[in-house]
Amino acid sequence: MRTALTDLAGVRHPVVQTGMGWVAGPRLVSATAEAGGLGILASATMTYPELEAAIRETRSRTTAPFGVNLRADAHDAPERIDLLIREKVKVASFALAPKADMIAKLNDAGVVVIPSIGAARHAEKVAKWGAHAVIVQGGEGGGHTGGVATTLLLPSVLDAVDIPVIAAGGFFDGRGLAAALAYGAAGIAMGTRFLLTRESTVPDAVKHAYLQRDLNGTVVTTRVDGLPHRVLRSELVEHLERSGRLGSLARAVANAARFRQHTGLSWRAMIREGLAMRHGRDLTWSQVVMAANTPMLLRAGLVEGRTDAGVLASGQVAGLLDDLPTCAQLIDTIVKDAETAIDRLRDVR
Repeated sequence: MRTALTDLAGVRHPVVQTGMGWVAGPRLVSATAEAGGLGILASATMTYPELEAAIRETRSRTTAPFGVNLRADAHDAPERIDLLIREKVKVASFALAPKADMIAKLNDAGVVVIPSIGAARHAEKVAKWGAHAVIVQGGEGGGHTGGVATTLLLPSVLDAVDIPVIAAGGFFDGRGLAAALAYGAAGIAMGTRFLLTRESTVPDAVKHAYLQRDLNGTVVTTRVDGLPHRVLRSELVEHLERSGRLGSLARAVANAARFRQHTGLSWRAMIREGLAMRHGRDLTWSQVVMAANTPMLLRAGLVEGRTDAGVLASGQVAGLLDDLPTCAQLIDTIVKDAETAIDRLRDVR
């Protein structure tokens, strides 16, 4: 199934596995790439040496193209960009809009730049700066998300830019891919659906916790890190919702210390990242500190399997999923079902 995305990224199918922190490692990314999709390594929760090793391990597992997701506001973002260029990584994706000079440097080196955006005006900005494509995630998506549904956000972005647009938020099967293509998108990106595959390293008990949810099984909360965050409903999340501001702040400070110990970041580097996070946003200082909650609470759930003490980011699609296919089975089924849906439309008079 050839689209502008497959031509741009050099993959066989217009299906993207997003860069989920603690989830999108070499095993999942290489399996996605081998199946013909675009797998993206999540580097925000990796140290620089860990990212370097992950890129090399992924390349040892597949000769197909893959990408790396970067934090544009990370203290060592320039060094990570140099690493991608040196290792000839095909795609650089960004959770936050990269600066114009970052896009230009990657562009000059032949790296495809695909930022994730949440509004048409953001898409216009990065397109003007030279981004090759954008991923647009509607409110149905997991993790940090906005309040506008994909069915409204996607056409607004398609009307605003001429570069390929990849649709995310609420996609999990071939009907969704066919619908996205009908809108004019170049493909779909999925997180939760790939988290719930056999190659995902998330503990089996956690995967089954996802599969047991219905369509009301997620909630958007600001009590994890001060920003809207779609996660699975749990006792911990309900506790966070009930907690007072002082209790949340104290927990965030403790998690900041744990994250510093894990990553080796200095307090000065963490403060610098906090300043970058606050820039251009209406965040209080307590919200900036609370952002340290995210990586450690997600790690507790997605790596340690502690559903009692961890936060589990999830799209609403978790309520529609009931199986754990391989990446190859998943992508093959999505593409075949999309082709069937498209053929069915040809019979409409």
